[in-house]
Amino acid sequence: MSFLNYHHLRYFRAIARERSLTRAAAKLNLSPPALSLQLRQLEASLGHPLFERGRRGMALTESGRLALDYAETIFRAGEELQDVLEHGPGRGRQVLRVGAVATLSRNFQLGFIQPVLNKPELEVVLRSGPLRDLLALAHTHQIDVVLSNQPVRRDVETPWHSHLLAEQAVSLVGASRWRRRAFRFPQDCAEVPLVLPTLESNTRAAFDSLMDSAGVRPRVAAEVDDMAMLRLIARECEGLALVPPVVVADEIRLGLLIEKHRIAQIRETFYAVTPSRRLPNALVRELVESAKRSLGAG
Repeated sequence: MSFLNYHHLRYFRAIARERSLTRAAAKLNLSPPALSLQLRQLEASLGHPLFERGRRGMALTESGRLALDYAETIFRAGEELQDVLEHGPGRGRQVLRVGAVATLSRNFQLGFIQPVLNKPELEVVLRSGPLRDLLALAHTHQIDVVLSNQPVRRDVETPWHSHLLAEQAVSLVGASRWRRRAFRFPQDCAEVPLVLPTLESNTRAAFDSLMDSAGVRPRVAAEVDDMAMLRLIARECEGLALVPPVVVADEIRLGLLIEKHRIAQIRETFYAVTPSRRLPNALVRELVESAKRSLGAG
């Protein structure tokens, strides 16, 4: 098994930041040949080249970019560890790492982190991606909390805690031209162009089941897996879009969109998923409780 030398990671990070082995060596008070040797040893340990030499200096390879991402996380975690052990959890400089499922409402994400955005001595790191990838990061202490629209199943190896933050009925919304237009639900769904979440969405599955029970074949104009894009399309299209109202709260407030019909039978849920921690981030508990009060079930 290869051994990962953290001094090598420090040297590698310096080269990546300077884009020059010579400049990095000067900052590290090493000779360029000695630093070059350390880099070669790290590349041999990882089994991949980390840099490509070009006319503009040393450029990271794909493996190098991945290694740098992990190196930054490792050193940031080390700084946080020193700070926590010196001052105790919740004191001194703090870092809050939040992961959010890529399809989750941006308004909801903002509402969750807003209470701490202007908190002094706090850095907020927000990452998005597939739920599986975010849980893997949370499992390895690279993320403190994952925002999702579904709970995560617990098991012995990964005792996740899924905190229900909000629950609200989804709605069919349309541009302001729909203000005086008649709409009968569910029968008019066969004629009106609809913008719906993709088939992987729980909301879409519930909507399709409701249409099937009513004997209605909906007229699907578009399927979108990104809530931000769905919001933009809703403002431009002739039909109606199926969204949780929180996604388009600003547009409804400004009169750009109107809520044409609220479907009480379909509920969109919002969760904060946290792993068990011996020293949990105190900010996460604070934000979860705040979100339950402010976002609440609708």
